[in-house]
Amino acid sequence: MVLSILGALALASLAVAVPLDRRQVPSTLTATSSGTAAPTGSSSDSIDAAFTAKGKIYFGNIGDEGTLAQGETTEILNANFGQITPENSMKWATIEPSPGDYKWAGADFLADYAMANGKILRCHTLLWHSQLPDYVSSITDKAEAVAGRYAGKCYAWDVVNEIFNDDGSFRDSVFYRVLGEDFVKVAFNAARRADPEAKLYINDYSLDNLDWAEPKVTAMASNVKKWIAGGIPIDGIGSQAHLAAGGASGVGAALSALAASGVSEVAITELDIAGAAPADYQAAVQGCLDVETCVGVTVWGVTDAQSWRSEDTPVLFDANYEPKPAYTALLDMLNGS
Repeated sequence: MVLSILGALALASLAVAVPLDRRQVPSTLTATSSGTAAPTGSSSDSIDAAFTAKGKIYFGNIGDEGTLAQGETTEILNANFGQITPENSMKWATIEPSPGDYKWAGADFLADYAMANGKILRCHTLLWHSQLPDYVSSITDKAEAVAGRYAGKCYAWDVVNEIFNDDGSFRDSVFYRVLGEDFVKVAFNAARRADPEAKLYINDYSLDNLDWAEPKVTAMASNVKKWIAGGIPIDGIGSQAHLAAGGASGVGAALSALAASGVSEVAITELDIAGAAPADYQAAVQGCLDVETCVGVTVWGVTDAQSWRSEDTPVLFDANYEPKPAYTALLDMLNGS
């Protein structure tokens, strides 16, 4: 099984990279909106433009072919956000449901959308213990050839996702059971061979405070520091930031602790906040602004109806595609109002 993982991971290095001038990162390392007029009910100002004016790279969101076809979703994305992350279309169970049977259509659609609309593409995710096809638990085949297919198009890859428990120990995943923590080295080295220019991230939840989440933040930072010292090409740490109401005040301090690991950048990668209180969103985004190496924020859902936490109404647009008070509050904060 170890050899099957190593061999499949090595497939990533065989892919031919797309020319770098097609990568979805502006040469100035700042993102801009596509220039599309704001849809009815949307702010006339772009939150991405306001955020990148502060020296950051992007303020983004998520999508897949199905959600982009719903209502005014595409118009809202085009007018207000500068970066896109696939919610599900690049996950293993979606893209390779059976060994060697690749289903590229959904991920290709999103990559093409990003290129056509001037959006930074943040690719997600190569290794995750969840949303795995059934065969993985028995043959532990590896699908990192995906990184090669989108080489030159992704600003960043979440190479490994959610590998720690809340107490800082390693999650008992199929990858860890077969290779121990060496699966991290195998995954990052393969991703680097497949896409030498993409920023390679380790991504996890409960990295957003130094109170109850401190054991996990410390484990992440110390392990990443060790891995970087050992030559593993980790460029960034992503803090998902799926937050409870009132839970955003510790984001900045936690990001600072993660940045101290020696990575070149950190990011808030899956932000949603129960109730979407304006003060909570302002605190979370300010946390990124306060950390020099925090490059961007991705909100995990365009509208409340599309959110995986829809009952918590946690994102910036409501089910009717209208901007919520948190969106206006963020614009006011970023524009200095």
